[in-house]
Amino acid sequence: MALDVTNVVVEALPRFEGYVYPNESGTHPLWGFLIVLYPYITGLVAGAFIMASLVRVFRVKPLEPVYRLSLLTALAFMLCATLPLLFHLGHPERSFQIMITPHLTSPMAIFGFVYAWYLMAVLLLELWFDYREDFVVWSQKTSGIPGIIYRAFTLGVTDISEKAIALDLKLGWIISIVGIPSAFLLHGYVGFIFGSIKANPWWGNVLMPIIFILSAMVSGIALCVFNYMFLTWVRRRKLDMRCLDVMGMYLFYALVIDFTVEALDWIHRVYSAEEGFHVIEYMAKEKLFYTLSIGQVLVGTLIPLVLLGSLQIIRKYVSDAARKRIYFTCASCILVGVFAMRWNVVMGGQFFSKSLRGVMSYKLEFAGAEGWLMGLVLLSLPFIILTVMIKLFLSERLPTTGHVPHRVDDAVSEI
Repeated sequence: MALDVTNVVVEALPRFEGYVYPNESGTHPLWGFLIVLYPYITGLVAGAFIMASLVRVFRVKPLEPVYRLSLLTALAFMLCATLPLLFHLGHPERSFQIMITPHLTSPMAIFGFVYAWYLMAVLLLELWFDYREDFVVWSQKTSGIPGIIYRAFTLGVTDISEKAIALDLKLGWIISIVGIPSAFLLHGYVGFIFGSIKANPWWGNVLMPIIFILSAMVSGIALCVFNYMFLTWVRRRKLDMRCLDVMGMYLFYALVIDFTVEALDWIHRVYSAEEGFHVIEYMAKEKLFYTLSIGQVLVGTLIPLVLLGSLQIIRKYVSDAARKRIYFTCASCILVGVFAMRWNVVMGGQFFSKSLRGVMSYKLEFAGAEGWLMGLVLLSLPFIILTVMIKLFLSERLPTTGHVPHRVDDAVSEI
């Protein structure tokens, strides 16, 4: 009799949506809110650097007003990119071991070297060559603690002759070229980590690195639009509408490509309907409905796509004030949508049951190492650092040099 009951239960289990075996039901996802922040922040770094590269490498002159802001944004978020990982591990003081005991077969360990390369050899060097002339002039004309800081940043190189400045521009241009594939590598490897896990149908996808790179470009450009509009509003200055329109145009193009690739991924999943597809379908309809269907698709993709696409057609008929509101709304929606995408990838893959019969659950706590309060603190930290950088390096009270550091035409023509 007991055997018959067991057989009936086993036969009925596959018909239950969301069923998880008892030995799995108590399992809590190992990666929480902080690991969601990690790819989100690194994506903002890569996208902001691409925005700056449009000026220095591709000579998109209308974007010159946001060139330095984009670089400082990338640096501020880059300085905080590793913090979610370190706080998640629980022993930040051990992070140096990744460098002194390298493990070259681990994708997570390789991140330490990619991070060091991108921060030290790309971002900091490009910013230093871009600002070196200003550092020299500011150190001579500024007193107090800021003057000491500027003198320290000159690193003892005080030559600001025309030949020296031309060399700075040339080297900065070369570093920017090297930085573009480095930015792709920085964020693409995160998608590689997820995409290489073949045992999980939600993650195991060869398009995952490309999707991460494209979404990083979209989120980084949206962040630059958001920062530029917020900064000019705080300073009570007039926006450069030509610059804002060009940023909106590139944001639209990047969003179209990102949406196309992600749509292709979902079409392929639906058409192939491989093992575990019924769990993916259940998560999309139930478990991740708000973050996937509402947050990522509707708020983060469709609404900005329609608004930005409409502006490309009827821009000359829309007032400046209306365009500003549309750009700010789209940038905010995209930032929310890309964050929802990171949540869906990181958490969605962990919701999968090992039996592929259902999904697990996750409750986001308020406090604690993995709570959303800690996540908000870590997410706000880059903005605090960026505020300090703007005070030091983009202040309107600083003496000008009469030279445009991000003007690259002369330097490129000499190469």
